[in-house]
Amino acid sequence: MSHRKREIETDLLPDIPSAEESRLLNPIEARKKAMDYLARREHGRVELVRKLEQAGFEQVAITPAIEGLIEDGLQSDARFAEAMVSSRINQGKGPLKIRADLKGKGIDESLIDAALAEVEHDWVAAAREVRARKFGLEEPIDYAAKARQMRFLQSRGFDSEQIRSAVSAFDD
Repeated sequence: MSHRKREIETDLLPDIPSAEESRLLNPIEARKKAMDYLARREHGRVELVRKLEQAGFEQVAITPAIEGLIEDGLQSDARFAEAMVSSRINQGKGPLKIRADLKGKGIDESLIDAALAEVEHDWVAAAREVRARKFGLEEPIDYAAKARQMRFLQSRGFDSEQIRSAVSAFDD
């Protein structure tokens, strides 16, 4: 009978969160984890929130942590967009692909426009370089080869004018 009595008593106790549960509700702990992510590379706000959620943090901890990082200048969607544009250009990606990648990361359209405008990149020259790296400097031998090159450039995120200029450089 005394065993049954102990069960009843524990049922009446308030739920006390474990140390791990307390950590996941703590904005200071969420901020520390977010700063770990930011120490490796820039992250957008939406991406940072998603990573903290995946790490098990609750919104009551995430929201103040992210807002504090923004106020302190440690997280910036504009800075993230600039870094991502630069990185994607180095990977041979075109402006359409870069724009889509940034949208997928939850970056505002105005920040995307500003980041792309700031680089003042020659997209036609970039498309030509990407095409030459993949297919060499030789002229496409037939329409099928030209079409394949155009599809490749399209998949890399170049627009139709940039693609036409890159592939028709041989027509000059």
